[in-house]
Amino acid sequence: MDFSGRIGRVIDNPVEAQSAAMEEGHAWRKRSQRMNILGSPSPLHPSSLSGVIHRTQLWFHSRISREESHKMIHQQGRVDGMFLLRDSQSNPKAFVLTMCHHQKIKHFQILPCEEDGQMFLSLDDAATKFTDLIQLVEFYMLNRGVLPCKLKHPCTTVAL
Repeated sequence: MDFSGRIGRVIDNPVEAQSAAMEEGHAWRKRSQRMNILGSPSPLHPSSLSGVIHRTQLWFHSRISREESHKMIHQQGRVDGMFLLRDSQSNPKAFVLTMCHHQKIKHFQILPCEEDGQMFLSLDDAATKFTDLIQLVEFYMLNRGVLPCKLKHPCTTVAL
């Protein structure tokens, strides 16, 4: 998806998708730097909303284990694109995307990365960077990127 704001369309070409994501990242950084010069807090400052807003999303399951994430996806059906995000158990600063593809459950670590004093999240060694988990999920729902398929079906907790 082209997040530049000029047009809206689904980008199928992975190279073009990465280029659009990088262009949006550069535009966001420029806006962010202007805001910081004016004295506003950084969008990724620990006290800011973007650092915790993902916790309100139905696909985020905080401190569940790898085994619990497997169980949840099995309960809701191992459908291609079924996914959830959780806190990483091995790295307190990271998150994990758990998803289903071809009836197999796969895990992808989402790591923080820093560039020019700004913190980002990435699945692919900082080739594609996101300001928060919501932006990351929305991107991978529209673009496969480094994943085996697009994210399609959020795995939610079922209250009985």
